[in-house]
Amino acid sequence: MKTGHAAHAPEVMILLQAIIYFLICLAATTAGGISGVGGGVIIKPVLDAVSGMDAATASFLSGCTVLAMTATSMLRSRGGPVRVEKRRGTLLAMGAAAGGVLGKEIFELVRSAGGVTVDIVQQAMMILLTAGVFVYTLNRQKVKTKDVKNAAACVAIGLTLGLLSAFLGIGGGPVNLAVLYYFFSMDSKTAALNSLYVILFSQAASFINTLARGTVPEFDWPVLIAMCAGGVLGGFLGRGISAKLTNRDVDRLFLVIMAVITLISCYSLVRCFV
Repeated sequence: MKTGHAAHAPEVMILLQAIIYFLICLAATTAGGISGVGGGVIIKPVLDAVSGMDAATASFLSGCTVLAMTATSMLRSRGGPVRVEKRRGTLLAMGAAAGGVLGKEIFELVRSAGGVTVDIVQQAMMILLTAGVFVYTLNRQKVKTKDVKNAAACVAIGLTLGLLSAFLGIGGGPVNLAVLYYFFSMDSKTAALNSLYVILFSQAASFINTLARGTVPEFDWPVLIAMCAGGVLGGFLGRGISAKLTNRDVDRLFLVIMAVITLISCYSLVRCFV
């Protein structure tokens, strides 16, 4: 009997992990779908803090979840009052797709350095970016915004967003929103939807590049399926809830998310040295 119990123990643990990660992804992508951060900015730091996964596995699973969530969000938003800006949004998305590939290449280069280098770089960048976006959002009304229309500039901005998204494995949401606010003078809801559109392309490109390179890390299938299921349901719920909220409500949620993620990233960075 002991042998049978021992054999089933790992399966039970994987199932429990899958349930926990499903709930984490559901909450993260629901909030991400409302605010436009995508959810990866919550999922990746949480996985780093509690899962014990290496950076490559956490980034891959987070990226797959965000991909599932953004695809659902785009389908859910069709016909709604808030729309993706077809010209600028698509130019940004094209740049983000290229950036997604480049960011994944840089990630692999840093990871090949060995040790905890990639974890430290990711966490340090997360802290700087989320803290910076938090401060910018608080003072957003005082900042004079731009209205970029040049095609090359749009693609270049998208490239940068996609690169950060893929390298950090977060979807890039917080940075996307700050950039869309400042460079394109979008309101909160429009920026949120366009951010998800950009994330969809960058994560899809990053995912395809990972498959093409054969650098898919080891993972448990039940965990991946559970996380993606949470992402799909979160994307569905997030867009539905967003339709009922004001721009001010979206801003408040965004600030709360930034504060929480900055704290989690600080915790994860400290763990890298312990």
